[in-house]
Amino acid sequence: MEPSRCATLELAGVSLRVDLSGALVWDEQRLLVVSDLHLEKGSSYASRGTLLPPFDTVATLRRLEAVIAHYDPRTVIALGDSFHDRDAHTRLTGDDRACIANLQVGRDWIWITGNHDPAPHGIGGEVADEITISAVTFRHEPTGAHGEIAGHLHPKARVATRARTLERRCFVSDGARAVMPAFGAYAGGLSVRDAAFAKLFPKRAFIAHVLGDTRLHSIAAARCY
Repeated sequence: MEPSRCATLELAGVSLRVDLSGALVWDEQRLLVVSDLHLEKGSSYASRGTLLPPFDTVATLRRLEAVIAHYDPRTVIALGDSFHDRDAHTRLTGDDRACIANLQVGRDWIWITGNHDPAPHGIGGEVADEITISAVTFRHEPTGAHGEIAGHLHPKARVATRARTLERRCFVSDGARAVMPAFGAYAGGLSVRDAAFAKLFPKRAFIAHVLGDTRLHSIAAARCY
């Protein structure tokens, strides 16, 4: 993949790759990680009277298909809040279920539990609260621990480029820990200047890998606003 579409993230002595799609890739382990898919968020809102176009699950799965097809991982970790609520998997269409099943063929698939989906069942794969591989621990809610990769906070950053100002989803890392962007089509975002990030990165010595239109922008914390 061309360099502008990915960047290297060194974490706890491990070299990882952040992809423009919002996925994280560990080439040595043939591992691909996505976070906060929030599948069926549209139908969840509709059930409460807020109508959104019901296309979020299809859009998210199509993007997931594309990045899995590109990297052909041996293992996929979905880093929590894969479904927008505990019953969301029951609202999947037959086609969406078939898509997920096809993505799981020939690879290990691990659903990390999140606060929205404490234990997704009946859709293949394994369910775990967290998983540790070598020096890296994957969990949904960040604790600030060394070697941790988490999601949950949906980081976004506002940065100025030569042509305009962008506010986009981003990866955040200081080399000891990282927070991944939400992958879901309808997932919102929380500014990296929020107090929640200050607790994890008290010296604001992080890099934000911002997902632009056609390339990643790796920006020092001081340039994010």
